[in-house]
Amino acid sequence: MEYRVVVFDLDGTLLDTLQDLADSMNAALAHLGFPTHDVDAYRYFVGEGAGVMAQRALPDDRDDDNTVRRCLAAMREEYSKRWRDKTRPYPGIPRLLDRLMELEVRLTVLSNKPDDFTKLMVAELLPEWRFDLVLGQREGIARKPDPAGAFEIARELGIACEAFAYLGDSGTDMITASGAGMLAVGALWGFRTEDELRGNGAKFVIHRPEELLSIVSPGES
Repeated sequence: MEYRVVVFDLDGTLLDTLQDLADSMNAALAHLGFPTHDVDAYRYFVGEGAGVMAQRALPDDRDDDNTVRRCLAAMREEYSKRWRDKTRPYPGIPRLLDRLMELEVRLTVLSNKPDDFTKLMVAELLPEWRFDLVLGQREGIARKPDPAGAFEIARELGIACEAFAYLGDSGTDMITASGAGMLAVGALWGFRTEDELRGNGAKFVIHRPEELLSIVSPGES
């Protein structure tokens, strides 16, 4: 089957954001007087929204609502200063996006990152490619793994979910894709493991971005 649309996760899939996220949250934690974490810890802190990341980064006895709000505000301020210091597209992503556009496969993004940062980062770091829809976390819309955002993309484009491939790097993404009836493809260059991806419904797991081409459009490479 050929797929007409790809939904991309952002962090850990299109963009390597880990260092800037870790640096920003560690600066926020230090400002509030809390311990910081190694960069690798953030592979499991991120992916389910900024609030969940703050809860996971804070000490277990200080993850009350008020402290989470303070931490989020501090992290947002820090991230606004450094979101593009080290963040770049993963190797192979530009070539993949070029080929998908040549094949007239439509491009979209669905992220649990706040909507304003999601749109800003796609516009600034992926300016050469046209994305039909770029959606981040918004008030009133359930975040992934709820498939609400994926359904919204399909509805806005007027294309059945069965014609979508969904590429992400976490179990959250695989659950989202499966819940929406989209093809779940796991990206191994991101933040999580193959076991997590397969255990949460990945139909394919790929090591390099260009491997998506033969899945989306059989015969391509």
